[in-house]
Amino acid sequence: MKTVSDVIVIGGGPCGSFTALNLARKGVSVTVFEEHRQIGVPNHCPGHVSINGLRRLRLHPLPKRVVQNVFRGANFYGPVVNKFSVRFKQPVTCVVDRVFLERHLAEMAEKAGAEYSLESRVESLVTEDGYVRGVVAKHGGETERKFSAGIVVDAEGISSRILRQTSLRELNRSMLVNAVEAEVEGVKDTEPDVVEVFLGSHYAPGFYAWLIPERDDTAKVGLGTNIGNPRVFLQRLMSKHPAASKKLRTAKISKIAFHPITLGGPIPAPYSSGFLAVGDAASQVKPTTGGGVVLGSMCAKMAAETAYDALQKGDFSSEFLSVYQRRYRELLSFDMRTMLRIRKMLNAMSDSEIDKTFGFFEKIGLDKSLQGVRELDFQGRTLLSILKSPRTFAALAYFLWLYLSANL
Repeated sequence: MKTVSDVIVIGGGPCGSFTALNLARKGVSVTVFEEHRQIGVPNHCPGHVSINGLRRLRLHPLPKRVVQNVFRGANFYGPVVNKFSVRFKQPVTCVVDRVFLERHLAEMAEKAGAEYSLESRVESLVTEDGYVRGVVAKHGGETERKFSAGIVVDAEGISSRILRQTSLRELNRSMLVNAVEAEVEGVKDTEPDVVEVFLGSHYAPGFYAWLIPERDDTAKVGLGTNIGNPRVFLQRLMSKHPAASKKLRTAKISKIAFHPITLGGPIPAPYSSGFLAVGDAASQVKPTTGGGVVLGSMCAKMAAETAYDALQKGDFSSEFLSVYQRRYRELLSFDMRTMLRIRKMLNAMSDSEIDKTFGFFEKIGLDKSLQGVRELDFQGRTLLSILKSPRTFAALAYFLWLYLSANL
């Protein structure tokens, strides 16, 4: 393994590999350090992504082995009795096998020229004169070695272990939820092209629960919570939720994983001299849904473009690399602020208020105004575009009225 690269990427997840892919395509010498033995393992994410987002990343269509199902609708269950359903005119999301997705991206990056070092744990950054100049890493049982690079890209994920070695402020830990993700067999009576979403403090306080059908009688089931043990809430959802239990009471869990999700919006500055942060490490995640594959990969592409420009100029200063933040703020700032506001409003509302909102949505036929929606990643802009509909305007007004009347 070479000890000098143009760019070192820490982490072989989707954002790390997408960074490496975009750099390698430009002829940049890039090495990816992944601490696990296999790419994609362990898997912590349900892998529910927007088709339009994949198109924007030029990843659509994905290989058949990656895509497990596609969806053109969603059922939203309120915390008490109400249900709101949406059916889109065409498929808008898909669920992917995250292991195969990550391996697909890594294979693409390797074919483009990126080098991967598996079982290689980055222990620390190498800093000289205020610049990050490389990393100290340990491969398997070997002793630590120093690896040099013009720029280090941190795609380590939500742990932020390496990010904390810099002067940068890390993600907002008060906005974390603890999630559980389970693969289940023996699911009954699901609609094969419809995702189920369950809200309520009794089952998923501070977030929501999901049921994502796969093939035959299998599905992905999970939830996030800002209090307590997510396993306990999952057991409660599967055995006692009025709607979910009918589908899941006799289902068997074949795999289960636990992971935190960051909902606080991007960190203030994901760059310093010789250093860029992408993906979960930079909290580039939708505060509404917790999805980070598409938005994080968009940011990874911008990080790769910035790193390439820095290499061409020979300027790795914080001032030069700050263009990375300007680029992704121009693209995402409005939508991230909107999604964060919606998340905080949802967290402040009671179960009865959310349930009333769902009932109102169903009563006014809001689903008819949403049927043509295709853009699910830029949710702020989507909201503005559909406000032209009287139904959508009425729905938003009702939502705001309930929130303000309860919190002023």
